[in-house]
Amino acid sequence: MMWMLAFTLLPLMAIAYISWHVWCLLPLSWIWKTLAIMLMVGSFLLMFAGIFRSTDKMPMPLATAVYEIGTSSIFILLYLFMLFVVLDLGRLVHLISRTLLYNNWWVTGGIAFFMIALFVYGHLHYKHKVREELTLKSEKVSKPVKLVMVSDLHLGYHNQREEFHRWVDLINAEKPDLILIAGDIIDGSMRPLKDQKMYEEFHRLSAPIYACLGNHEYYSGEPDAQQFYRDANIHLLQDSATVVGDFCIIGRDDRTNIHRKSLGKIMEESSLHTPHSSFLILLDHQPYHLEQAERQHIDFQFSGHTHHGQVWPISWITESIYECAFGAHKRGHTNYYVSSGLGIWGGKFRIGTRSEYVVLNLQR
Repeated sequence: MMWMLAFTLLPLMAIAYISWHVWCLLPLSWIWKTLAIMLMVGSFLLMFAGIFRSTDKMPMPLATAVYEIGTSSIFILLYLFMLFVVLDLGRLVHLISRTLLYNNWWVTGGIAFFMIALFVYGHLHYKHKVREELTLKSEKVSKPVKLVMVSDLHLGYHNQREEFHRWVDLINAEKPDLILIAGDIIDGSMRPLKDQKMYEEFHRLSAPIYACLGNHEYYSGEPDAQQFYRDANIHLLQDSATVVGDFCIIGRDDRTNIHRKSLGKIMEESSLHTPHSSFLILLDHQPYHLEQAERQHIDFQFSGHTHHGQVWPISWITESIYECAFGAHKRGHTNYYVSSGLGIWGGKFRIGTRSEYVVLNLQR
């Protein structure tokens, strides 16, 4: 209960703090200052239209605009808050004159230029997809195999079919033998995926697709998500395993489902159908309790979910929460990779993090 109260109060306090600074800084009449603050607060409140799915009742162009403005405002307000904190600290230690923060066009213009430049960079950096290549060797692999692995596509109002089409081309250019997706294919609403027949783009992928569920599949409605997986010809592994050539691919249900099976139980049930020599790959959306894969002698675990914080300094928070919040990791004989995601939730900005797809080369 306390964390929910804090989650509600902290953004409101931050907005009040930013609003006060904007009021003091803008060299305008009270009418224009009021309008500027109302625009800022209104943009933030649009975020709740997406959370409560009000966007599903709007025309698609309007729903897209409401979603993008609302979710982008969170990151813009975060950086405004940090900027004003730095200015206030500078004023307290007498590095910055108090008069600079009151009715000053130069400071207003400087802050506006900095924010525009930062978020233009963040958007362009998000659009650039990084190719991360890994190579692993194992006696369990009889011939070289290439896997393309992605997570956190977040297809929806902001990542629409045209953009996903480009991602499919990137994946196909690798000529993979298998494609693995570690959850959160869907952002939150099934409406844009259905309207744009997004499942047809998955049919263009040139290799079999195996995936697990993420927490956002539950937000969108798990039965609808499962139907989308079927329409897209995605092999959904939900607390289950399947053998593909030299591999046994295990997919855990997302931990949003408190009744999901333990990894030990899944391994016990699948052992009857799994050759002892199989290379074990685990798909688990949220990278908690990495020691479980090590105990079950998993060869490789692929996860997502963290987005590596999406923007700095949230990346510091994810790094304090998870044993591995991003990148390659190893425990014992088990290799891990936690991806920052190909897509993104909310505003399409990457600051201090990256959007990526992973190419895994497995060799004997």
